[in-house]
Amino acid sequence: MTDDIASLAQNGLAALASGDAVAARAAFEAVERAGRATPRLLLLLADACARLGDRENAGAALDRVLALEPRNLAALTLKGDAAHAAGDDRAASAWSGMVLSSATGQSVPPEQATFVARAEAGVAAARARFAAYFAAHLDGIDAGERFDEAVRIVTGAAQPQLQQPTSFYYPGLPQTAFYDPGDFAWVPHLEAACGPIRDELEAVLATGEGFAPYVEADPTRPNKGHALLDSDDWSAFHLFERGEPHPVNAARCPATMAALDGLPLPHIAGRSPMALFSLLKPATHIPPHWGMLNTRLIVHLPLIVPKGCRLRVGNHVRPVEAGRAMIFDDSIEHEAWNDSDATRVVLLFEIWRPELSTVECDALVRMFEAIGRYG
Repeated sequence: MTDDIASLAQNGLAALASGDAVAARAAFEAVERAGRATPRLLLLLADACARLGDRENAGAALDRVLALEPRNLAALTLKGDAAHAAGDDRAASAWSGMVLSSATGQSVPPEQATFVARAEAGVAAARARFAAYFAAHLDGIDAGERFDEAVRIVTGAAQPQLQQPTSFYYPGLPQTAFYDPGDFAWVPHLEAACGPIRDELEAVLATGEGFAPYVEADPTRPNKGHALLDSDDWSAFHLFERGEPHPVNAARCPATMAALDGLPLPHIAGRSPMALFSLLKPATHIPPHWGMLNTRLIVHLPLIVPKGCRLRVGNHVRPVEAGRAMIFDDSIEHEAWNDSDATRVVLLFEIWRPELSTVECDALVRMFEAIGRYG
């Protein structure tokens, strides 16, 4: 800046500091008319206008900042503050959201961190007000679990939870977290066998033999850093492994193997069926993760279940109850907790998704077996 322009800017700063918004505004406008306004000076002009109650020109000054620097955190934050003051939560949330997205993945200078904190607080407050508004206007509506989840998503209380299999995605399948066991004709017969299956499990547990960590390191693959890698806090007693009955364990559990016979288990050479007793020690949390495929569902038949065990799939958390089957899509993010002081064990196996036709299942078998032979 020339000396005169620099002097004008300094006079404006001094006037603003002393509380003379009129003089500050005049000085900053003179600098802008001279064509020497910087984004910082325009921010100061917006501040002076706001102090004088001139929201329109304050907003216009901020717009000029954003024309020069679309990701200016201060200007975005002030636009959000103005929208909030005007009672426009939707606009305020949009401006605050832009602050957060602009700051994502960047190193925000300490002097600008306050803008991010204000944006986070603004978004949270707006969501809370919107949720309260929705609760009042939707009171008494009972349209089922799917509608309730949609409301939680639109109010920001939850995020869409979609299939994200780690190895193979089959298109066009419904995004359903938990399936109703009542839709599967074989479930009552499986649940009726719970007693004999549990007897075999308890005999296995009494020997303390046959369990191995559920997640084991593979020396031919990179270590992905799973929290329970090679840990017996989450362990498995395999009944089928790599598509074949386990040479020792299966013979120890004839009632369990009989209960699995005739169920819609995939039969894929070297891969399926897959069935096991899944053991979770006390105070153990299986962290959020996704399964490998979305062409299958996972079945849990809870056998030994102390209080404090639950399973989350997507946006749904359900208690684990002994003898009551749970069927879910493990290609949707899921996690499990045993918050008790005792061991939890379920019979775990996979089944074909019911939406797949016989022709599709046959084709998938050929495809997966070809993949297994590759390399």
